Amino acid sequence: MNDKQNDTKELENKYVPMVETQMLVRKPVNEVFQAFINPDHTTKFWFTKSSGNLKKGENITWEWEMYNVSTEVEVSDIISNKLIRIEWGDPTTTVDFEFTEVTEESTYVVIKNYGFSQTGNELIDAIKNNTGGFTTVLDGLKAYLEHGIRLNLIGDKFPQIKQK
Repeated sequence: MNDKQNDTKELENKYVPMVETQMLVRKPVNEVFQAFINPDHTTKFWFTKSSGNLKKGENITWEWEMYNVSTEVEVSDIISNKLIRIEWGDPTTTVDFEFTEVTEESTYVVIKNYGFSQTGNELIDAIKNNTGGFTTVLDGLKAYLEHGIRLNLIGDKFPQIKQK
């Protein structure tokens, strides 16, 4: 490979379209990790119904009953207290939930969404919508785990507004 090909490869890798959101949650890493694994917790800040706990190699259905929407989630990898990797959506993308213990009582959560097949304005819309969505998820997670508050952020994101 010549220098120009190397430069092109570097640019391709550097500019892969990706959503990345992050938040410090003042709870132990295992508690934060379990909040995404166990739908008894996740339904308090994200989706309203799930077909089960996340387990590597399994397919799970998540539902947002207020919108009459559901999605199939394929769990590709789980590393306890470190990583949850899923494939979901149409078109399918990959989502990594990364957990880093900052202290015994705090965890840094990073959500990365990548593998977009869209281009142009469709790609911009997908990145914009997923950035907002995952930011909302982390905000709800933080309120729920740190303060026991269910903010209903997902349900309030697209309220039925009466037209005049």
